[in-house]
Amino acid sequence: MVGIGIILFWTILAITAPWLPIDPPNKSDLASFANPGPSAAHWLGVDIKGRDILARIIWGAQRVLTVAPLAALCAYLVGCPLGLLAGYYGGKVDAVVSRAGDVILSFPIIILYVILIATIGPSILNIMLAVVLASGPGVARIVRGLTLEQRHLDYVAAAELRRESAFYIMFVELLPNCRGPLITDFCLRVGYTIITIGILGFLGLGLPPPDPDWGTMVKEGTTMISIRPHMSLFPAIAIVTLVLGFNLVADGLRELSLKD
Repeated sequence: MVGIGIILFWTILAITAPWLPIDPPNKSDLASFANPGPSAAHWLGVDIKGRDILARIIWGAQRVLTVAPLAALCAYLVGCPLGLLAGYYGGKVDAVVSRAGDVILSFPIIILYVILIATIGPSILNIMLAVVLASGPGVARIVRGLTLEQRHLDYVAAAELRRESAFYIMFVELLPNCRGPLITDFCLRVGYTIITIGILGFLGLGLPPPDPDWGTMVKEGTTMISIRPHMSLFPAIAIVTLVLGFNLVADGLRELSLKD
């Protein structure tokens, strides 16, 4: 419930951002830069360009809460069919899918993201493509394992006796019975994607400027972190709390699935 509360908090802020009494995210208040710390005019202070940090964090939440879940969902749309095919058919199909996934998973995940984004360029679409390519094999491996556990149970045998198609058995019989672990993994994967977007932004490979990006905000604030730590601290707290929210939801769902 705490995790859901954190996620709802950020979601409500992101949705209501256009109507909140805050400055536009790219508006510079050079007069406040003489005293960039938190004040009545700027509750969390301003960044190195005089832009309101609170406004940029709230508007940045829109992009994070759009890109991260959507990228994780696309990874599932790719990984689930591959995992079902590998687990249901086995043999050569399993070997091809598993070996291809092993090649991708052999790379350190952050290095793989950096290589992909540096190659194809930073953009929302390219970040989503990189997440799908890097996370899809992991999803496929999980689905494959769950399918192997369920493959020889009675309800699958009954569907085969009814002469149901392989597509029906995989997506109507097997996949719904694997939903508990997959929902938990999805929440965790959204959290990992949020961290990834933050890291890419910190490395200068994140969401395109000038629109706010939490990782880029942390990076920009490091130039004055010794005297103005709030510039990096507040966007870092935003990343931590949102990731914590998804992790708490995943832990709660895991405990519920164990009880069932």
